[in-house]
Amino acid sequence: MKAIMSKIAKILLVAIIFATSTTLYAKNKEFPGRDRYPTIPYISITDFYKIKDKTVIVDVRSAYEHKTLRIKGALNFPISSTNYIKDMRKLYADNPDKKIIVYCNGKTCMKSYKAVLKCKRNDIKNVIAYDAGIMDWATKYPDDAVLLGESPVDPQRIISKKRFKSYLISPEKFEEQIGTNKVMVLDVRDRYQRDATGLFPGKEQRVYINDATGLDKHIAKANKEGKTLLIYDEVGKQVRWLQYYLERKNAKSYHFMKGGVRNYYKYIDAKYK
Repeated sequence: MKAIMSKIAKILLVAIIFATSTTLYAKNKEFPGRDRYPTIPYISITDFYKIKDKTVIVDVRSAYEHKTLRIKGALNFPISSTNYIKDMRKLYADNPDKKIIVYCNGKTCMKSYKAVLKCKRNDIKNVIAYDAGIMDWATKYPDDAVLLGESPVDPQRIISKKRFKSYLISPEKFEEQIGTNKVMVLDVRDRYQRDATGLFPGKEQRVYINDATGLDKHIAKANKEGKTLLIYDEVGKQVRWLQYYLERKNAKSYHFMKGGVRNYYKYIDAKYK
């Protein structure tokens, strides 16, 4: 009996410790990065807006994301670039008395925190994360945002995560639809992501995501022939920004492969196990 009670006590203790640690880790559900990067300074959207004209603003996302939707006046130093630290170091040297505000997509995007952390490790000071991201900014301050080269931004044109997800289909469904004559498949990966061949040789077209001329041709053709565009990228993230272009060009019917190529490989692996 004592042994059983001892075992129960241990199980309860483990459960309490787990529950406590989980609660502590997730104490800020809206901004999870603030818990994950507790040493990184951040600024709220309202405080940022009050001082925006006295700061230097840096978008640390990709050039394509920056071109699609950005804060007005922001520089673009992608955190993935090999020149990121060099560019930030020069920016700090040229603006020693100004706060440098870096931002990325939104509250669950960790790039802004990582960008500040990189700067701290390289002794670049006055860098702060604006962690509410571009989506909240464009919605709240449309006059100070740029969408596809136009400002102010119409808040109704901001594509919510929920709406974006409604255009995602599983790799299985994507593959099934290719068997019909009612679709046009586009591989929009860049040259560094592509292998020797695409996922569906002979059934797809290749066009870079920033190739406006190529995209326009395929959109017009799909609309004219009443076909649905089936589009995939590497991991399912770039297509979220491509959606703005598709909407602007009035693409009538389109879907994205959920999770991109990497998710497709997982599907194939599970299918033939």
